Amino acid sequence: MIKRLQNRIAESRYALPVTAFYAILIWLTAGLVSQQWWVQFGCFVLSAWMMMQLNNENLLIRIYSRLVSCAYLAITCAAVFLFPSRSGALMQMGAALALYLLWHSYQDRDSVGWTFYTFLCLGIGSIIQSQVLYYLPAFWIMMAWFIFSLSWRTFFASLLGLLTPYWFCLPYYVYQGEDSLALLSSHLSSLFDIVSRPDYTMLNLSQLTFLGFLVVLFVIGAIHFILTSYKDKIHVRQIYYSFIMVAIYSLLLVVVQPQCYDMVIRVLILVVSPIVAHFFALTHTRLTNILFIVIIIMTLLFTGYNLWMSSSLF
Repeated sequence: MIKRLQNRIAESRYALPVTAFYAILIWLTAGLVSQQWWVQFGCFVLSAWMMMQLNNENLLIRIYSRLVSCAYLAITCAAVFLFPSRSGALMQMGAALALYLLWHSYQDRDSVGWTFYTFLCLGIGSIIQSQVLYYLPAFWIMMAWFIFSLSWRTFFASLLGLLTPYWFCLPYYVYQGEDSLALLSSHLSSLFDIVSRPDYTMLNLSQLTFLGFLVVLFVIGAIHFILTSYKDKIHVRQIYYSFIMVAIYSLLLVVVQPQCYDMVIRVLILVVSPIVAHFFALTHTRLTNILFIVIIIMTLLFTGYNLWMSSSLF
């Protein structure tokens, strides 16, 4: 087997440290210190660590490779316009943690503990950003079709985990008075602010082109995985099929409700990163090597453009 550039990078032990150093430079250039984005950066680091743990514990790639974490770091840094949002960063970290915890209940219909903690993350995320609750059907579908953990016990555990943050917050809102209760009610009622005619003009050029870039990565990686999934273990197949389902669900969500872009794009980054990493780590043709170089160049161009548009240094 010929070891091309993509394979040498995918299997290199230096790939993750180099990509992490690159990510830190991007954050510093974008304004980490001047804008005091310490919370956002901390969430970014923890999310990357959870993606690494998800890869390590489930062997998402059947060879030694850190490309899942590298892909997540590089793709996230290409979306510099997401850096300032503290609520978005917290939501993304919660989503990464939820995905990581959920797979501990694989084929266990009595795994009420892991299920509770998974939906506890979603419940906390929904307090920060109520649209997180749009992903409840996707998580229940994952439990039923891919993880095989859905039962009456785990279903009620998911509801309990989802409601627990609100039980803790409700006394505070009651103590603060009617104005705080009205604020909570308004926060939850925003879930029903569904537009019948999507307005895509609310998305700027950077957001639309980056979404298109993720779609291209997803399509390439998903087609390759579907064609070669027989080479992976059943457990790994189920994880990737669930990622593909969540990605399709996310794309449909952003098409019908473009106002959810900030949330959806973060979830897309989480699920597309392993899919495209699987493709580049396990292919070794001349064409895929050229495509790998093209994708790297495009990622750098997106990073540079969004950095130029978003950073206060330019």
